[in-house]
Amino acid sequence: MNVLIVAATETEIKPVSEYLSKNNFCLNDTHFEILISGVGSIATVYMLTKKINMKAPDLLIQAGIAGCFNNLYKLCEVVAINGEIMADSGAEESSYFKDIFDLGLIKENDPPFNTSMLINPHKHLLRDFGLPLVIGVTVNEITTRKERIDLLQDKYGAETESMEGAAFHYVCLMENIPFIQLRAISNSIGERDKMKWKMRQAIDNLNMELIKWINNQNG
Repeated sequence: MNVLIVAATETEIKPVSEYLSKNNFCLNDTHFEILISGVGSIATVYMLTKKINMKAPDLLIQAGIAGCFNNLYKLCEVVAINGEIMADSGAEESSYFKDIFDLGLIKENDPPFNTSMLINPHKHLLRDFGLPLVIGVTVNEITTRKERIDLLQDKYGAETESMEGAAFHYVCLMENIPFIQLRAISNSIGERDKMKWKMRQAIDNLNMELIKWINNQNG
């Protein structure tokens, strides 16, 4: 089996990369490769599609940090993304955000969307990790305004926020490749004091979960 692990930055996946390098990125019959996609949706779509066109893997894993909208999940906790929403594609009218589905630019069940979401259909992969399943929104910014935070929660039931998740889900669904997205909670959405963020600890926990899964597959 060929597994491609995708991360926006080298920092987010460094412990896993170092662990795999000791085994020449191959454990038993599983071959691993790491792709640093760059930050944001555009970079993710380009780099991931380019890589897949060169050689399609059997499994795609996206790993990174995320902000959290509520207190249901603790800082540094690792979650799996059940569904993703493109939350910055649309128009703001009368102080209300209308997305591409509200505007009638695309129907909510047009492939690869399912009720306006990019849902991971590979439930066995989600079960394998045994992590909490959440709804993520993707925006090409870090949300700080309370009005915007409230809108994302009320409109989409958003639990986590990243800058790449929906792009990853979109490509995987369109290319029909099994996938899973993992996120470690590094901060609360709206918290501007980065001294209160837990990026290092979140990255450590994220990589620990990945290494545990790798060992379980090859034990």
